This record gives sequence, structure tokens and C-alpha cells, in this order.
Amino acid sequence: MQVFDSEFHTLQYIILKSKRVLLFAHSRPDPDTVGANLALAEYIRSCGKYVDIACFDAFPDALKRVGEETFLHPDQIDIQSYDAVIACDSVDRGFHKIIDTLPANQVVVLIDHHPDISITGDVMMIDTGYSSSSELIYLFLSAVEAKITKSMATLLLMGILFDTGGFQHSNVSPQVMQIASDLMKKGAPLAKITETIFTKNNISALKLWGRAFEKARFNNENGMLVTAITEKDVAECQASVEDIYQVASILSTVPDAKFALVLSQQGEATVRASLRSMKHHNVDVSAIAHSFGGGGHKLASGFELEGRLVETDTGFMVA
Repeated sequence: MQVFDSEFHTLQYIILKSKRVLLFAHSRPDPDTVGANLALAEYIRSCGKYVDIACFDAFPDALKRVGEETFLHPDQIDIQSYDAVIACDSVDRGFHKIIDTLPANQVVVLIDHHPDISITGDVMMIDTGYSSSSELIYLFLSAVEAKITKSMATLLLMGILFDTGGFQHSNVSPQVMQIASDLMKKGAPLAKITETIFTKNNISALKLWGRAFEKARFNNENGMLVTAITEKDVAECQASVEDIYQVASILSTVPDAKFALVLSQQGEATVRASLRSMKHHNVDVSAIAHSFGGGGHKLASGFELEGRLVETDTGFMVA
């Protein structure tokens, strides 16, 4: 893994010299982008700086037990009014849509752990060897000797825990376990975080999951287990879009399935696709996502399609 000590101190210099900083979280925010951005925002505010967090989607209700923030849609803010913009865990999943609107004199910092990122910035901390963006933020805070508060520790552990699948994925290293231990020493409640992101599900979420599992179809030729969740499904189950993101992970554990694909309607003309697999199947779902203009990791990726989900007598399609 690349060591970013020089970049970390450059980032510290940028923060201290800026008055207004914009952080950018990725679309359909998950616990890692939430944890990394909120922890970084708390630190920047402790330095006496003004911070906003932008995202194309709202802050997920399911994570409000751990932390809460207003995510501003890019249309709601004057992006050019910030001295620096930090894309944290969003470089290829939202930030790429607005980077061309940034003025030439604005400092752009990229922090990410996803593969095949082609966007460039003034300061770049990108390496797929790290488990999560939350791990990178922890290392930054440690490098500049920042005080990691209990709330920051909770947010960072949430991000690491989610992106490592509860310390079960292949991206778990001795360093990750040491960081997790330190965050727990600083007060991060492991049980509460685990309950929030993995086990605490309301009846509405369970109903939606049941509907998604009922629709699942298995492709014998490639080992894909696919299902679809429509806006009607979400409404009838009185669920939320945040209740969707664990479906693919659950389906990927089905013994015969080499990988899982979950299609969900997001808005009038966008279908989001989530791909998940298990390490022992040796399926790189990021390659599938990239072929559709998306991105992610070998075991967890996604992409978007223009259109609407249409249910048929034999299944579903995007039209």
C-alpha cells in the first residue's frame, strides 16, 4: 500500500489555509462515505473552518442513530464559493459529475480506495489496498496528531466495519484490526454500530426484502442471482431506499450463486444496479460494473442505467 504521509500534511495545510471547505459524499451514501465525511467534517470544524457536505442523495435515515448531518444537493450550493473541495469516497460515484464546474483556482483533494479512477486532483490519496475511505481518514487524523473524539471514532469504525463486511472480507489487514481496536478504546460502541448497519431492521425493511427475495431469478449459465425492487414495492412496504442496499449482500451468500445483482428504481428515469459476490467465487463484479460505466470493488460494485423497471410475466426488464 502507498504511504500518504506527505499528502496528509499537505491536506492539513490546505485545511488550515481555507475558510470554507466542501466535502463530497458519494451517491446513495453508505456507512463508509458517511463515516469518513462526517468524521473529517468534525475535525475541520474543530479547526475553526466552515464546512458543508454535498451529495446527490439525502443523508440516510438508517444511519441517524450513529451520526447526523445535512447533505446538500449540488444544485443547492454555490460550489465556486469554497476554497477547497474534498471528494471523499465519491471520486467516481457522484463527484465526477461536477468536477468540470470547479474553478481553476480551487484546490481539489481526492481521497478514495476504489479501483480504476481516472479523475485527477491537486492532492490525491487513492489506493485500493486500503479497506475503506474511513481507514484513510483515520490515518490522516493520526498523521496530523488530531484528537479523535468519541463521535469521530464511532463514525470511522462504522465505515470500516461496513466496508470489511464485519471484518470478514479479504481487505481486512492487521492494520485494520489495530485501527478498529484504537477506535474502540476511544469510545466507539462496536455493538451499537453492528446493530445499526447489519442487524437493526424494521418491519418495513423486512417486508421489502421478502418481496425482493420472492422475485429473485437464478441464471444457470453464469451463476447470477438477480432481483428487482420497484418504486411500487418500496411504497407498498412503507420502506425507504436505504432499506435496499443490504439485499445484494444477502443474496450473494446463497450457495449456488456466484454473484448477485439487485436492480432498483431511483427516480423517474434511473435504475440503480448493485453487484455483490463472495471471495471464493473468484468473480470480479467491478469488471461488470465498469462495462456499464460504473465502478467499485471486486466484491462490491454498482452502476446506473437510464430507464424504468418494467415487470413482465417471466421477470423484469429495464425499458
